[in-house]
Amino acid sequence: MKKSDFFNRLQMEGKLQIVQPSEDIMSSYLKKSDSHLISAKLLLENDRLEESVSLAYYSMYYMLISLFFRTGIKCENHSAGIILLKELFNIDNSLISYAKKERIDKQYYVDFKIMKEEVEELIEAAEIFNSNILDFIEKLNSDKIAEFRMKMETLLKQV
Repeated sequence: MKKSDFFNRLQMEGKLQIVQPSEDIMSSYLKKSDSHLISAKLLLENDRLEESVSLAYYSMYYMLISLFFRTGIKCENHSAGIILLKELFNIDNSLISYAKKERIDKQYYVDFKIMKEEVEELIEAAEIFNSNILDFIEKLNSDKIAEFRMKMETLLKQV
């Protein structure tokens, strides 16, 4: 499926749209992100590796969603959100893409062996990703937000 068809389908379903920017919703997702990262570390310390992988990914995902709400974008699809991170904000999405793949592999399949070192690396990747996105959010001003919203409007009109 072409990216434009994918975005078009999401837009028609109401899962991808431009909304009012919201500091409150952004803050709520920042808190969820932080909570999930803390929980991922606790699970790692208690050798609950599979669950730790999932929470590390969701920490990254909630940080992404906080960026979206800061700029007034609603995206209810993980893959689309990861694509938009690169397409719209020109932010490297490799860490969250990797984390998503790891979460899916560990959550849905049983033919794997999780190494503690791998989970430690994933949590470190989540910390780096979250820090970079938070830094990006903090540097946003009303002009940049308007620019991203216009870019999103153009992208949605193309689909």
